[in-house]
Amino acid sequence: MKSRQNSTIATKSGRGKSGGNSNPTQVPRPGRVRTERVLNNSDIAELLAQESEKARPPLQRAFRRAARRAFLWPEEASDIVAQNRSLAELSGIGPYLEKKIRAWMADPPAELPVPEIRTGFLSMPKAEAALAKKPQWLSLLKGDLQMHSNWSDGSGSIREMADAGVERNYEYIAITDHSKGLKIAGGIDETQLSQQAEEIEEINQSLQETGTKLRVLRSIELNLNPRGEGDMEERAFVGLDIVVGCFHSSLRKTEDQTERYLAALRNPAIQILGHPRGRIYNFRVGLKADWPRVFAMAAELDKAVEIDSYPDRQDLSPDLVLLAKKAGCRISLSTDSHGPSQLSFIKLGLASAMLAGIKEERILNFMPRQNLLKWVQSVRSRS
Repeated sequence: MKSRQNSTIATKSGRGKSGGNSNPTQVPRPGRVRTERVLNNSDIAELLAQESEKARPPLQRAFRRAARRAFLWPEEASDIVAQNRSLAELSGIGPYLEKKIRAWMADPPAELPVPEIRTGFLSMPKAEAALAKKPQWLSLLKGDLQMHSNWSDGSGSIREMADAGVERNYEYIAITDHSKGLKIAGGIDETQLSQQAEEIEEINQSLQETGTKLRVLRSIELNLNPRGEGDMEERAFVGLDIVVGCFHSSLRKTEDQTERYLAALRNPAIQILGHPRGRIYNFRVGLKADWPRVFAMAAELDKAVEIDSYPDRQDLSPDLVLLAKKAGCRISLSTDSHGPSQLSFIKLGLASAMLAGIKEERILNFMPRQNLLKWVQSVRSRS
């Protein structure tokens, strides 16, 4: 069994005309009369990211780290300031960055176009505000369909991840440790996957004996090459409840990648195409494709495309969620958690689906466990 530390967190939201989410309001100031905007956490994240491009180490790293963490701040920084509290309560903020942020709030800089590498990311307060309009959506969630344990690059054991799912009143979680080709993430091979099955069986037996409704689904995050092929032998998929297929290589190509997506969807091993675009906040834009064509094939094969709720990823991005909806795709929601506390990220993906108008019946995570497993069998029978 292998153990790794959690990776760093990130994210960012779009904004108004330039890609942001600023909230204009009238703020009278002595000696000046003009419409001011109140900076939200997404605005602050962008300003921090812009500063990182001008700063030198180690300050550069501090700005970049704070920009990424801004999306998970539990409150709007503007509310904290209004309550005369210290911004140092927020992750990644020390005295110097607090001074910068307060200066921006006092005199908001002109809005600049947000680069594609940082567009389309929700902050947690924005996600929670959206979900507050449909509170039943959180209660509809039956589970989380991608997460990692210390069998690959997660920090928590399978039991710890299961306990986190129990706390959220889930019916199921899917343990999707990386497959063997992704060595950098501690990918597991066929033998280890079989050994993991024994541990999952013991945990499920224990959960059943205590009358707990949650069950751990056997799964894997299958590493796909650019031809849409997996890196595990077919025998490895026998007994798995569900399989998520993901690309992890050649993710900076600028030419059209439609064919790799179509090939992946045709791969009979997978039922969910995970974090399809392959983007990471302020690090990688991700791949380009004829997305309507990709989503049309997913809908035709009745396979799901994922909204990965990990703050750095939020992938599908909002523009692609809209296209997936138009094509009639099934949607899978996941946190891509690498530790028990990260199951809370699900709000970001759930809000993204809700804001796009995805119908409840198209979301896998709203299915009871037995219905979900019947859908998997249906997809497999068509492959």
